[in-house]
Amino acid sequence: MILHELISYDMLRVVWWLLLGVLLIAFALTDGFDMGVGVLLPFVGRTDLERRVAINTVGPVWEGNQVWFILGGGAIFAAWPPLYAVSFSGFYLAMFAVLAALILRPVAFKYRSKREGQAWRSGWDWALFTGGAVPALVFGVAVGNVLQGVPFELTPDLFSRYEGSYYGKFFGLLNPFALLTGVVSLAMLVTHGAAWLSLKAEGPVAERARRIGGVTGMVTIAAYVLAGLWLAFGINGYAIIGQVVTDGPSNPLYSEVARTGSWLQVYGARPWIVIAPVLGLLGMAMAVMGLRAGREVSTLLWSKLGIFGAIASVGLTMFPFILPSSIDPRSSLTVWDSSSSHATLFIMLVATAIFLPIILLYTAWVYRVLWGKVTADDITGNSDSVY
Repeated sequence: MILHELISYDMLRVVWWLLLGVLLIAFALTDGFDMGVGVLLPFVGRTDLERRVAINTVGPVWEGNQVWFILGGGAIFAAWPPLYAVSFSGFYLAMFAVLAALILRPVAFKYRSKREGQAWRSGWDWALFTGGAVPALVFGVAVGNVLQGVPFELTPDLFSRYEGSYYGKFFGLLNPFALLTGVVSLAMLVTHGAAWLSLKAEGPVAERARRIGGVTGMVTIAAYVLAGLWLAFGINGYAIIGQVVTDGPSNPLYSEVARTGSWLQVYGARPWIVIAPVLGLLGMAMAVMGLRAGREVSTLLWSKLGIFGAIASVGLTMFPFILPSSIDPRSSLTVWDSSSSHATLFIMLVATAIFLPIILLYTAWVYRVLWGKVTADDITGNSDSVY
């Protein structure tokens, strides 16, 4: 027996769908508070010293946190090549905006404190704000568009074609529902950043972060509930009709897909998935209460739970769809028909089983070594070696 046949093709597809979710959630849980701190920076720090305190709470870890973004992109490229090809070509300008913002952020970290001067440092502070706000908003907008369906179709040769120009597609992404999900994402990560500052900073920076985070947490809850109601009553879902072939070749055109009354119909077939939105709401509500009460470690953990639940609710609601098509439902990409080969998924799984624990152990060790608050004395005493 060939080694990779020890695990069936359909099982490997589900495993890699789960792993993709794990990588995306890990990115939101780690780099999410980096982005949140960047958005909060102009508001929690009223002096240069206070802003440096906020920056240095994430200074030692932000580069490592971005590893999860790279791993997620690599997993999409290797495990789900049709998804990579269709989404990256269709969302070209949106992806460019995200990458430009993510490139701007490290430049701002490195150069902000290299020169004195209020104008110089204030400009880089707003660059850090942009580097946090743009990805957080665009990622949420992308989720909203995926839930509605993306206007692409596949030719018989599996080439993707989109409606409209790149510019038309970019501004078409900014529809009301997608902007609402963008608000959910942005407010959620700002709240996560506030929870991080509550834990890692002290004095006025932590106090202001708690006040702002309490407000953005309530915005997250309200927008999330509103998006759920909109999804239930205002947006048609997708379903595979006929027999589902879970171990067949990766060709979306072999399946028959139809629009359904609502995405939330899946909760009737799989009622257990309601745990995801419940955890999302519970985690964010408890994070808001923790911020208002001044709790630190538990607040950050509740915030992480809220993010986990919110992101998981999207994946579980859509399963097995990954990227639905609004103009040709048959072209929709699903877990069963848009993956790499059986052997490729197995080899990648073996590599992941070896290296992912190493990454987790190293990350845990880094956070343990860097545990503790960043104080004003830390900045003034090491002004030339910190951000």
